[in-house]
Amino acid sequence: MEPFILTFIYFIAAIVIVIIGLAIFEWLTRQYKDWEEIKQANHAVALSISGKIIGICVILSFAIYHSISIWETLIWGAYGVVLQMVAYLIFEGVTRKFSVEEQLKENNVAVGIISFGVSVGLAFVIGSSIT
Repeated sequence: MEPFILTFIYFIAAIVIVIIGLAIFEWLTRQYKDWEEIKQANHAVALSISGKIIGICVILSFAIYHSISIWETLIWGAYGVVLQMVAYLIFEGVTRKFSVEEQLKENNVAVGIISFGVSVGLAFVIGSSIT
């Protein structure tokens, strides 16, 4: 029975970390509100948010696999969320010819796809570095 209980605890922990991570990302974006844009069928923002969700979950999956306790998983998960935010800010900083945030608000799907790729790609790098 213990594996079922642990799986449920990890599941709940993942949901909480994803929700907290998304709330922090929402706080970081100043030009729009994520869920309002999604409600208005902004595909670029939806792709960007999907990348963040998948990215956080990828990091958590590595954390669960390599951690010896739930607390250690939570710490790695939180650290992974922080690194995802740093990646987003670097991505915004390197695209000096345009604002990623502004382009996402304008529903530029190409920028949404790149944002998705940055989040998911770096999640594998971050996750695989967890030891």
